[in-house]
Amino acid sequence: MIFDNHSHTVFSSDSEMEAAAAIEAAARQGLGLVFTEHYDYDYVNTKHYKEMEFRFDAAAYWEKYLPYRGDRLRLGVEIGLSDTSGEANRKFLQGAPFDLVIGSVHIIDMLDLYYPDFYADKSKEEAFGRYLTVMAGMLRENPYIDVLGHIDYICRYAAYEDKELAYGDFAGAIDEVLRAAVENDVVMELNTRRLGDSRAVQSLLPVYRRYRELGGRYITLGSDAHAAENIGMNFGAALELAEELQLQTVTFRERKMEYCR
Repeated sequence: MIFDNHSHTVFSSDSEMEAAAAIEAAARQGLGLVFTEHYDYDYVNTKHYKEMEFRFDAAAYWEKYLPYRGDRLRLGVEIGLSDTSGEANRKFLQGAPFDLVIGSVHIIDMLDLYYPDFYADKSKEEAFGRYLTVMAGMLRENPYIDVLGHIDYICRYAAYEDKELAYGDFAGAIDEVLRAAVENDVVMELNTRRLGDSRAVQSLLPVYRRYRELGGRYITLGSDAHAAENIGMNFGAALELAEELQLQTVTFRERKMEYCR
């Protein structure tokens, strides 16, 4: 069974998706599902912190959703990676026996990549270069994660006319990220949110091809859904990419990798 390995319910500060609706949406598509709630320890220290903490109680999460957990639903977390969150992240993960841990870069220099502040006074080369350098470093400093989330996250919000992560423009920096993932046995996520855009597909194809060349063999698929209608978004395109690149789709249970299909 194919799994959507990246989704957010009401335990994430930016989501109102109810668990039952998400599970029903996945079942209609014949998909398994992993809840991966946001835990971004440093978000409260950013200038944009208001009502969203991007933290949650691991024990309460586990207690509420444990009755749903089984062959079709796994319980995970999306950990925000930053220079100052490592100890807090490790402590948090002790709070519940998560099935899957995604590590993602959302904040750099205490600036949320969602907002224009990070891009102010930076060229695209500077902003994307900084992002990739931080990501490679976070992979090496946090080898406890299972999956690297959305390498192209910055493309969603970058304040440039051309938002794509072109391998030819950032080959060296991208290679450092991919090598760090392979060397630390961290699986690359193929985030499907942007795969409805042919430009995104064409930009990501050489990135994941290079991952394969450097020794990567596995990917997780994740919609990053915050609403039930987005569960399984663009999975057809993602599966075509996986087949073309000869990358095995996987999921995790009790932090152990399982093949899909």
